Amino acid sequence: MNDLTVRPASETRYDALSLGEVMLRLDPGEGRIRTARSFRAWEGGGEYNVARGLRRCFGLRGAIVTALADNEVGRLVEDLILQGGLDTSFIQWRDYDGIGREVRNGLNFTERGFGVRGAVGVSDRGLTAASQLRPGDVDWEHLFGDLGVRWFHTGGIFAALSDGAAETVIEAVTVAKRHGTLVSYDLNYRPSLWRSIGGKARAQEVNREIARHIDVMIGNEEDFTASLGFEVEGVDENISAIEVDKFGAMIDRVVAAYPNFQVVATTLRTVRTATVNDWGAIAWSPSTGLVQATHRPGLEILDRVGGGDSFASGLIYGLIDGQDLQTAVNYGAAHGALAMTTPGDTTMATKAEVLKLAAGGGARVDR
Repeated sequence: MNDLTVRPASETRYDALSLGEVMLRLDPGEGRIRTARSFRAWEGGGEYNVARGLRRCFGLRGAIVTALADNEVGRLVEDLILQGGLDTSFIQWRDYDGIGREVRNGLNFTERGFGVRGAVGVSDRGLTAASQLRPGDVDWEHLFGDLGVRWFHTGGIFAALSDGAAETVIEAVTVAKRHGTLVSYDLNYRPSLWRSIGGKARAQEVNREIARHIDVMIGNEEDFTASLGFEVEGVDENISAIEVDKFGAMIDRVVAAYPNFQVVATTLRTVRTATVNDWGAIAWSPSTGLVQATHRPGLEILDRVGGGDSFASGLIYGLIDGQDLQTAVNYGAAHGALAMTTPGDTTMATKAEVLKLAAGGGARVDR
């Protein structure tokens, strides 16, 4: 058991709902963007990936709130979302002007990296439909009040897209809390998104306001430093298991500032090469203090993009399922590890695989 009070499934239409932008990912496979002659198409987005993982891997009832330009690219993204199993009823369709001068769909060119060559992402998402969402565009009272949602997830990528997007997050989490929906938020700091609109100072202004409404806060050490202004003394970007105590001390400062946080969680990643990382996770709650997932040194990775989102969905599944925090963080770490063994942003793992790995299972052939 954990300390969170989750609305009963019988009272709600959805177990999980996400708010965020869904982009078309164009993947050159083993090659480079700059020399590619063909790309594989996937869908992806930090907030979307979490709801999709909860639906496809863990079998929960899920939906996405987003906006798309109504053209062939938007309909391709919709088709991919449908394959992911999420309810698309709350996609807002924007009239396309024929050239993208007023509204468009986001593209994300991502190469996976290999060995000493790191992964590279090039986003093309200016003037996207999702970035133009504003308060009042979505009937949150209908969603959280009439239909009912057990868990709502959003994050710092969507909040960084525009002032309107940030205001939409505030509107959504305020209504969600009023109707007893648990709210999680992944800080997901991306320097490229904040650079031209005020950098870290603006990121902290926006995220500190949002943080006051959050039950489960997710982020790595850079996220907490850049997005909320909490420094982790003596810890670099490759936080390792031996530095968990230092990160725990930072969490103490975070929850003192935000006593509304019921769970704080982060992945632990040491990047040895693009294809070999040490991987783990920690989480905190008032009743358990700090707990640590099984650490996996030398984890082999095919595609690291989306690993943190799959960690979040595994953690959230465990908490919705009523598992204790230790079990939930192990679900998250196992799901993130499995998601990084396959291409694309989104999970291809099964619930049985996650539970097996979280319980200590290995990679022997299943026949």
